[in-house]
Amino acid sequence: MRNVYIAGIAMTVFGRHLERSLHDLAREALDGALADAGCTRADLGVAYYAGMTNGPLQGQIAIPGQVVFGRIGLEGIPMFNVENACASGSSAVHLAVQSLRAGAADVALAIGAEKMNIPDKAKAMSIFEAGWDVARAEENYATLIAMGDGIVPPSGSESDRPYSRFMAIYAAMCRWHMKTYGTTQRQIAAVCAKNHGHSVHNPYSQFRKTFTIDEVLAAPPITYPLTLPMCAPLSDGAAAAILCTDEGLARIGADRSRCIRVAASVMRSFTHRGIDEPEKAIGALAAREAYEIAGIGPDDVDVAEMHDASAMGEIIQAENLGLIPRGEGGPAAERGDFTLGGRIPINPSGGLESKGHPLGATGIGQLFELVTQLRGDAGARQVEGARVAIQENGGGMQGVEEAAVAVHLLVR
Repeated sequence: MRNVYIAGIAMTVFGRHLERSLHDLAREALDGALADAGCTRADLGVAYYAGMTNGPLQGQIAIPGQVVFGRIGLEGIPMFNVENACASGSSAVHLAVQSLRAGAADVALAIGAEKMNIPDKAKAMSIFEAGWDVARAEENYATLIAMGDGIVPPSGSESDRPYSRFMAIYAAMCRWHMKTYGTTQRQIAAVCAKNHGHSVHNPYSQFRKTFTIDEVLAAPPITYPLTLPMCAPLSDGAAAAILCTDEGLARIGADRSRCIRVAASVMRSFTHRGIDEPEKAIGALAAREAYEIAGIGPDDVDVAEMHDASAMGEIIQAENLGLIPRGEGGPAAERGDFTLGGRIPINPSGGLESKGHPLGATGIGQLFELVTQLRGDAGARQVEGARVAIQENGGGMQGVEEAAVAVHLLVR
């Protein structure tokens, strides 16, 4: 099996870029990744574009990638559009890895870009209502909300403002974990406070403000046990990665000391498991497959980036990835195990909660952080001696779990 490396990677600042166009953001990310890899557009053999909002928010359906690529100086090569909900960017990277290992090219591009902040916020929020079987939306919602049965939200802990129903689903997952393992709202808030603290040192982060645990708990409620800082915002932004085989690295003359090997790239889709079968979660299955492919285990991991569209996601996925025993994620977060300087730093970027969540760019943004960590270039948020990193990125809902999950293991 051919080795595959991330030779170049870049991202824009995630945030509200009201004055910038989608292709402007994409161009910045592409130019940054090409410069990082030391190659040009002419060196690319295949390109994958990840984006969800081009059609519903900008009206560009059918060929969004080709349109963006045409605006930023790419033409002629095979181009593919990738839409896999919030896992779109990671899916693009996975497909790039597969094309390189298949010998279809020796240099590949994966890029994700989104413009989510538009004047009609309700329209932007409606994107999330498409992340499940829309013909069975009410049935889906009832099934997922039932996960939280048995815990009654305290008075004043529900917002009267409109939010995506996915936040209510995340809250139901929280409540299930709370009643099953004894996880507390304070432990979930500890994840949030930690991630916002990490983001202060990340110049690419949408938010760079610290919160104490008590401030997180006192913040405006979304739906119990989630408060506003615990949830990812609407974000604009782009991220791009240049991936190469050994032959591709030699052809472009890449600096191999800065190239990070993709030790495993795994995608999994939902199953019809029960909520009481967390050991069968696709995140856990994908992680186990990735560890087996790479020949390493969770104890070898030095740093992780994972999908925390709400703070609870970090606890659930830390357990799925085997970084902490099941049911112990909450206490570990409160002890500081996941904090920089702790036993296994998670989301040193600040995570989706504070770095931002521009859907198609999110997964590649996570990989940008991990490549930066493995190169030793993360500055004040650097995990000392990091050599092995894991990324988890999920999207959509089917059954009681994500519709798609990607796990990547990177090795220095």
